[in-house]
Amino acid sequence: MSEYQVAHLDEIEVLDDGRQPYRAVRHRFGITSFGITTWTAREAGDRILNEHDEADTNDGSEELYLVQSGKAVFELDGERFEAPAGTFVFAPPGVKRTAFAEEAGTTIVAVGGVPGQAYDPVGWELWAPLRPQYEAGDYDPVMERLQEIVTESPQYPLLAYNLACLESLTGHRGEALEHLGRAIAMSDRFRDYAKGDSDLDPIRDDARFVELIGE
Repeated sequence: MSEYQVAHLDEIEVLDDGRQPYRAVRHRFGITSFGITTWTAREAGDRILNEHDEADTNDGSEELYLVQSGKAVFELDGERFEAPAGTFVFAPPGVKRTAFAEEAGTTIVAVGGVPGQAYDPVGWELWAPLRPQYEAGDYDPVMERLQEIVTESPQYPLLAYNLACLESLTGHRGEALEHLGRAIAMSDRFRDYAKGDSDLDPIRDDARFVELIGE
């Protein structure tokens, strides 16, 4: 018998990457076939979706948005569209998109995937709240928290990879090589990332590193 899960939006943990609160719906249900996240505005006028397109990313995702509650205004390649609750908005990879809340609490559901490719969950949802502190150079507390997250969710290669970067930067050479190897074993894309990532420069002269990235 197949297992199923039911959860109300308010039952899913709220995360924050310094922009707008979001809920990692895909992670909450353990979905591996597509990405799905919700974004919620604190106040009217807040930007809900960061301005971006997917054309220059490694995956080129297409995204479908649903205004689940409240009212939003989308900007798509510079054109503005009002989007009350119930509105779907589809954005192919090359379309630059952003959205603003017309009402406090406006929530947008985002679903994404790469045309013609199986979905590859890497765990960005759990890393994003730590990223501002990492970018500020506060490595030790980020590393300690990420170690806990990797233990709780070992299935995500991005988390193992970023932990390797932090361990490299803080002088934990053996641990960095172990987590880098784990990330590459789960997703070969991290082999290419490692080749040019300055965070890994402290371990780049190690023979084990050379073996991992194939140079």
